[in-house]
Amino acid sequence: MRMKLTKEDKQALTILKRLAKENGIDIAGAKIRRTSSRFCLGVEHGDYNGTELFGVGTDRFIWTAYNPSGNNRVKLFSGNFPDDGVIEFELGNIPKPKSPEIADTWARFPYGVDYILHREGLRASQGFNAVIYGNIPGGGMSRSASLSLNLILSMLDVNNIEIKDGMKIVDMAQAVENDYIGSPCGKLDQIMIYFAKEGMGTHYKPKDRSITYVPLGKWFDSAHHQKAADFRIVGLDTGTVRPGLEKSTYKIRRAECEELVAILQKAGFKINCLADIKDEKLYKRIMTEFAGRYPDLCDRLKYIYSAQKRFYEMLDAWKAGNIEKVGTVFREDGIGLRDDYKISGPELETMCDIARSVPGCLGERMLGGGDKGASGALVKTASVSALKKAVETGYRRSYPEYAEKFAVHICKVVDGVKVFEWPK
Repeated sequence: MRMKLTKEDKQALTILKRLAKENGIDIAGAKIRRTSSRFCLGVEHGDYNGTELFGVGTDRFIWTAYNPSGNNRVKLFSGNFPDDGVIEFELGNIPKPKSPEIADTWARFPYGVDYILHREGLRASQGFNAVIYGNIPGGGMSRSASLSLNLILSMLDVNNIEIKDGMKIVDMAQAVENDYIGSPCGKLDQIMIYFAKEGMGTHYKPKDRSITYVPLGKWFDSAHHQKAADFRIVGLDTGTVRPGLEKSTYKIRRAECEELVAILQKAGFKINCLADIKDEKLYKRIMTEFAGRYPDLCDRLKYIYSAQKRFYEMLDAWKAGNIEKVGTVFREDGIGLRDDYKISGPELETMCDIARSVPGCLGERMLGGGDKGASGALVKTASVSALKKAVETGYRRSYPEYAEKFAVHICKVVDGVKVFEWPK
């Protein structure tokens, strides 16, 4: 059955066709792989701290039109990074991991895919030609994870390599960023994109690496009248450019959490990560003994401990269809990320302040790695227009330098990965 193309798909195909023609890349008979963005409902920054995770795929995408090259060469062009020009290389002949020459080019992603596949014993011999275009904001909705997954799956496809274990794909996408690029990301983004299903929330449990799909439930009021969960997910792109995680506060926060775990282990506490601190007595004991000596590190623990407790409240509310409660938890997480985890930034918080002032905004917070990029909100459908108007007025006034760069993205919950043939 042929996939029905959306308006956005058709627009993207027009752009891809133009990019291929302008840059001399042959994509005759190409397949198109579309990978989504993601919206995390909990726990942001929980993946590398060992918490359970919950989120959805959202309809801001990366599209790659690709076909086998017939030899061992890869030839790529990204419409989002035109200044890098056409990227060409032979499989297995790439710069060394984390080398200075890859630091400022998007080519580090296809190089990293080649490196990781070879390291995993998946020695691809067939190269491919591709043009790439995306409309995912550059920070907060997981553009890098979407790109890594897209390139891995495309490389595997042209080489007829089948991997049935989805978590293996996730691990490799993480390794591209961790081991080749040097970005210390966790698995949250990759999981929430690769496993995303339309209309479903994705629940990940690190203990057994399991995935459960959770539909949004039906909410009834005290009179047993069903209340429609009529809301929208909104991405609030600040227009700022966020550096890679390897250059950001994210790297510092991850190191701080690992440092606190090491301190607690040395003191005799039997934990492997901050998520292991769930018991209230244990938490209070640690805070009493260590907050005076390590106030910043214990603030990081405070966020993770509180976010874990809120996580189950949020999940229960989602299952019940109580989106108002989901929004409340989302807002509380944002305050914790701002005040305890200290991972946000002024532009991100301005977006949150504006959203919070709009009646019908159920919750808002920064998204993703932090510092720059995008914030997000859960908004009643009837209030979306008011939110857009408030952002266009208030954010433009606060940051006139980003007046032509910021954007409001009204998102739907979608499948994370789709493949379709070039339409005839």
